[in-house]
Amino acid sequence: MEGFVFPNETHVTWSVMIVMYPYITGLVAGAFIVSSLYHVFGFEQLRQIGRFSLVSAFFFLLFAPVPLLNHLGRPERAFNIMITPNFRSAMSGFGFVYAIYTGIVFLEIWFHYRADFIDRWNRAKGLPRKLYYLLLLGGTTRTPETDRVDHAIVKTLAGVGIPIALVLHGYVGFLFGSIKANPWWSTPLMFIIFICSALVSGVSVLIFLFQFVTWLRRIPVDQAALDTLARFLWGFMIVAVSLELMEILSVAYEQTARWAVLKDLINGRLWFTYVILQILICSLVPFLLLAVRNLFRLPTRVGNFLIFISAGLLLLQVLLMRWNVVIGGQLLSKSYRGFTSYLPGIWDKEGLFVAALILIIPFLLLREFDRLFPFFTTPTREITQM
Repeated sequence: MEGFVFPNETHVTWSVMIVMYPYITGLVAGAFIVSSLYHVFGFEQLRQIGRFSLVSAFFFLLFAPVPLLNHLGRPERAFNIMITPNFRSAMSGFGFVYAIYTGIVFLEIWFHYRADFIDRWNRAKGLPRKLYYLLLLGGTTRTPETDRVDHAIVKTLAGVGIPIALVLHGYVGFLFGSIKANPWWSTPLMFIIFICSALVSGVSVLIFLFQFVTWLRRIPVDQAALDTLARFLWGFMIVAVSLELMEILSVAYEQTARWAVLKDLINGRLWFTYVILQILICSLVPFLLLAVRNLFRLPTRVGNFLIFISAGLLLLQVLLMRWNVVIGGQLLSKSYRGFTSYLPGIWDKEGLFVAALILIIPFLLLREFDRLFPFFTTPTREITQM
């Protein structure tokens, strides 16, 4: 501790689990928006990555509330949100938004893969054939008309899911921004910053996985899709980082009592994680790399390598942003005259190992899903033209 800190502020209450929660929801929102760019807005360059981004969003979505449940002392009480709704509570709202969004993404995947399931049902025998029959709910007929209807339903669900995806992640920023007693959090821009950074992390994780999986399976990468994702990533990161910096610069320019304490926080406890890592290394470096990649003609391998490195750095940048917001805001005492410190454990219930495990499992599930229904193959059925 340093300076005067109230006794109830000597320990950081919101641990690394609360850092992981908005980070994973950001991956969900960003990946779903990329899927919608193809299904709703017709970016044909993203055709090959459309279903991959949709399934990625779903598996990340399944694990989005896990950090919260692990943080709770009585996680089974979380279901009280659904049993005793309180529409004036942001957390209660999250429960309903999460449930609705999960249903939308699941249905979109089901209709998107329905033709695949029918093809598998026609080729299968015995128990697998019965399982596919149950999965199809008995609807094993496929015609051009059913493909057209599936196409329309997927497009409608994707359109409805866009605002829900933004609300799902934006409400986290709303929670922090509405806490007026904390000068590091209290800003109406917080939910906008969270949404923009979610787009950055979502596009980054898709680029990272897209290049890694194609390299691992030794298949050519879809260069048009990768170039389009790189341009979106560059644009999203410019907006996200600019908003973060403008918010800080506006507070610094006002020179209020709020800046007097935030200046000490940035120059002290957060100097390395915020200034050095988040801004200089993980924001400035990928900005320059993507600028070179998008503005100049480079050899394909060199350009793709720059995109891959930029995506990895921006994934780390968003994680650092979550850390600096969640943990950094708790290092400042409400006395405005002292700071505490936080160092997460490794093997604790809410330690780094558990956090890494929660983050890794969705990637493993994606790998197993890819074994059953490969993402990056030449589509032969009409429905994949959606």
